[in-house]
Amino acid sequence: MLRGRQSGYSRGMAAKTASSKSGEDPHPDDDPPERMPRASPDLYGQDEAERAMLAAWNSGRMPHAWLITGPRGIGKATLAFRFARFVLSGGGAGGLLGPPDSLAIDGASPIFQRIAALGHSDFRLIRRSLNRKTGKWRQEIVVDDVRDMGGFLRLTAGEGAWRIVVIDSADEMNRNAANAALKAIEEPPPRALILLVCHQPGRLLPTIRSRCRRLALNTLDDATVKRIVARLKPDLTADELDALARLAEGSAGRALSLADHGGVELHRALLGLLEGFPRVDGVALDRLSDRLGRTGAEDGFRVFGEMLTGFLARVCRDTRAGHLNGGRNDPEAPVAQRLAASAALDRWLDVWEKLDELFARAESAKLDRKQVVVDAVLTLSAASRM
Repeated sequence: MLRGRQSGYSRGMAAKTASSKSGEDPHPDDDPPERMPRASPDLYGQDEAERAMLAAWNSGRMPHAWLITGPRGIGKATLAFRFARFVLSGGGAGGLLGPPDSLAIDGASPIFQRIAALGHSDFRLIRRSLNRKTGKWRQEIVVDDVRDMGGFLRLTAGEGAWRIVVIDSADEMNRNAANAALKAIEEPPPRALILLVCHQPGRLLPTIRSRCRRLALNTLDDATVKRIVARLKPDLTADELDALARLAEGSAGRALSLADHGGVELHRALLGLLEGFPRVDGVALDRLSDRLGRTGAEDGFRVFGEMLTGFLARVCRDTRAGHLNGGRNDPEAPVAQRLAASAALDRWLDVWEKLDELFARAESAKLDRKQVVVDAVLTLSAASRM
């Protein structure tokens, strides 16, 4: 399975405008307010998952812990916050009106607003925290972030009947944090609800997975991706929306990140280089590498790295499956077919691993980004000659 490094857009490539209550720097995982899952009244393309949660609630035998899984940017956190608001508001209509048929509550309601501001006394969000010693945001959720989770859930609810914790994302917990969370999951008090948002469930402890109700969300169809992006980026053309939907592979979050950082233009530049392989257009490569190596182009560089390694991953997967016939990424199909025919699958897997590692090291070791782009393209070109 081709997994690779975590995508850059998930690490807050979008502009960070939301500040915390303490007045410290904005959290690196926060999107602009109009895109924040905790402030979004709408959920797109996940009706089946919403119905599953409603059915569990209406049954009166609701699991105390949910593991909400799926690729990044498809609505997992949005669903978790939507369910939390629903529960803390009393569970919607009932009685003479019958059971609720939606998790939605009014965006103007005090409960909605307080959860969006992380100011509800019966709700807690666990995520990566600020290291006070270094002044930098941690790269993982540590045990101190989770330590008092059980105590919080055992407190008497201050505003209603439930206490709720959302962990976003659960696969960022280190082992000590995961063990602390496991204890709370194993010994839940009455009317406690734990919602784990998880991009890579294989990274979780098996004991955590086994004690949660698993809810796997599907990727979004292209029409839904375009609908979301068009609402938040109304100036995009129809052609740009089509291109973003193809590149996003079912993730609205990825489509928005690509739109923010010139993803469509970068994709055209990448295909322009690949179309000439094994010959490399030196002028075009120099122009592209210079652009991505400039100060302030870090996000564009990450987008390009994800785009190049993602393209190679699709070539490898489609070659293994025996079909290189376009489909979702139709503009890539002719290039992918030529590359797949120029070398064996094992060779492309090796190149994919090397380039994935190269771009990961570029971020962690602060390598010269211009040289990384040049090296990556030349490595791919050399492989296509074999």
